[in-house]
Amino acid sequence: MTITPPALSVFESLESEVRSYCRGWPAVFDRAQGARLTDEDGHSYLDFFAGAGSLNYGHNNPVLKRALLDYIERDGITHGLDMATTAKRAFLETFENVVLRPRDLPYKVMFPGPTGTNAVESALKLARKVKGRESVVSFTNAFHGMSLGSLAVTGNAFKRAGAGIPLVHGTPMPFDNYFDGTVPDFLWFERLLEDQGSGLNKPAAVIVETVQGEGGINVARAEWLRALQDLCHRQDMLLIVDDIQMGCGRTGGFFSFEEAGIVPDIVTLSKSISGYGLPMSLCLFKGELDIWEPGEHNGTFRGNNPAFVTAAAALDAYWADGQMEKQTLARGEQVEQTLLAICGEEAEAQFRGRGLVWGLEFTDPARASAVCARAFELGLLLETSGPQSEVVKLLPPLTISPEELDEGLRTLARSVRETA
Repeated sequence: MTITPPALSVFESLESEVRSYCRGWPAVFDRAQGARLTDEDGHSYLDFFAGAGSLNYGHNNPVLKRALLDYIERDGITHGLDMATTAKRAFLETFENVVLRPRDLPYKVMFPGPTGTNAVESALKLARKVKGRESVVSFTNAFHGMSLGSLAVTGNAFKRAGAGIPLVHGTPMPFDNYFDGTVPDFLWFERLLEDQGSGLNKPAAVIVETVQGEGGINVARAEWLRALQDLCHRQDMLLIVDDIQMGCGRTGGFFSFEEAGIVPDIVTLSKSISGYGLPMSLCLFKGELDIWEPGEHNGTFRGNNPAFVTAAAALDAYWADGQMEKQTLARGEQVEQTLLAICGEEAEAQFRGRGLVWGLEFTDPARASAVCARAFELGLLLETSGPQSEVVKLLPPLTISPEELDEGLRTLARSVRETA
């Protein structure tokens, strides 16, 4: 099957040039269910991007859809600011009982604005307020959002340039294996902290992704994360884990840091926390950090009650019995075997990942874009990541069936062969 792109008229004539995903997927999508989207012409596409990780449970998940429709039909609150509502209470109780208590996590829950960058901004603001310092350390190839504070701790030069002003109070340090194992972990970072002449202001916090999604699927080792937490404790810095894309089960456990056995001071969640693609985000932090004054960090759309409804339903349906983690790890092994085979035939390719997030990197960056373009023609949605878009990013729904996953992986392998 080869798909002919439609005329996109109004999108090209009226919508801003800033649009991006639609350029790689020139179709007009109309319906979606599970791991598939259908365009206006009836062509079906297997989705290996899942709304950039916001659809971990697939499109229009029937369990979540039923809960949402029932809530809307009974005229449940839609917009609630930060008022107490039945939907918010149900979510908080479910989140505490299903997620926090079983993991013995001592977090308070804050509802910032509904996007990932809102959660990051609130985390950075709180860390600076608690420690009374301005500087925050981030890592090479990090991505934390598009608002100014989040951009200041983001590594990508293209995205940073869009700010139009200097991005300050953020200092980058090497991510795990940045020097290919030739430099001991945190040698540079710790030397700067201890040297009074280094010019590094004492940081309030360190912000990190356990797997850098936009940065190229760079996976931090568990021992590296444990050493980072130890460094933060010794140097009186807060540890912030940005789990916006890798949380909610993407790497296996509900939180991506569980495998490392660490307990961050602050955690940000968004994307799949609502379960249905509805805007919602959380900033979680240890109780002793809750020094906010009422209304000090505000936002009109903090109370997206339909998102609370689907979020609670997702936790009940997929996280109450521990099966989702096992299923994700099994699906991850299925992906790994295919990528092993592809790289066995492709000398210029290598792969890495965890759970159901994987990256296939090519020496020639243009090859990754070509693979994604061919995959689209064959009915598979893939995106690139990495500083040069050199990595094909695999991010299928966690609920994808083994058969659908195999279908998509076969299409990926074909796309690699046909672009050689």
